[in-house]
Amino acid sequence: MSAPQEITIEMMREKLYAAVVSDVLDALGYKNQSPRVPLPPQTSEGVLVGRCKTTQWEDIDFEDPSPYELELKAIDACQADDVLICAANGSMHSGVWGELLSTASKNRGCIGAIIHGAVRDISKIKALGFAVYASGRCVYDSMNRQRVISIDEPVQIDGVTFCSGDLVIADEDGVVVVPQEIEETAIQNAWKKVHDENVTRDAIINGMLATEAYKKYGVL
Repeated sequence: MSAPQEITIEMMREKLYAAVVSDVLDALGYKNQSPRVPLPPQTSEGVLVGRCKTTQWEDIDFEDPSPYELELKAIDACQADDVLICAANGSMHSGVWGELLSTASKNRGCIGAIIHGAVRDISKIKALGFAVYASGRCVYDSMNRQRVISIDEPVQIDGVTFCSGDLVIADEDGVVVVPQEIEETAIQNAWKKVHDENVTRDAIINGMLATEAYKKYGVL
């Protein structure tokens, strides 16, 4: 089955998932596109698909004269289908993400946040229907504990590079980033692989042995 000529983000949300995208990236030679550190969903279920909006964070232990300045600037610059990437080095020093940032981001069209660090205000963010993936949770406010030091620069989470504009797919299995230079090929291949997996699954359900199904369809 050939993929549609144009696969929109909405279509990706309906059909794709993190593992299948990771598989096609592997096949294309891109073998380090998913952080191995846990970044589980904290506020939502399903598949998050959008475009990276990157922020780099650092821990601080002094009174910041301009608290929240760059993180608010990043949020105000968000566009539809953006996903905030908060590269905070896995720090649990504070909850860098909360209800108000989620509200402001959602108002700009942002659909979620992926945080290599901590989040707070979980129940309120759930009520917003805003997707947050994070290393963990921390009740402390970020003021004078953590701050954004750059926006829209390449960032790394567990050695995986995220750039603003890259496609990102996240679900309960993990987070996968697709570089823009191979996005079209990767998504076309992922769409075809989903179809092939469905055919293989149906064959097994209907009684075909797994060995026979793999020999015939070449999908596992």
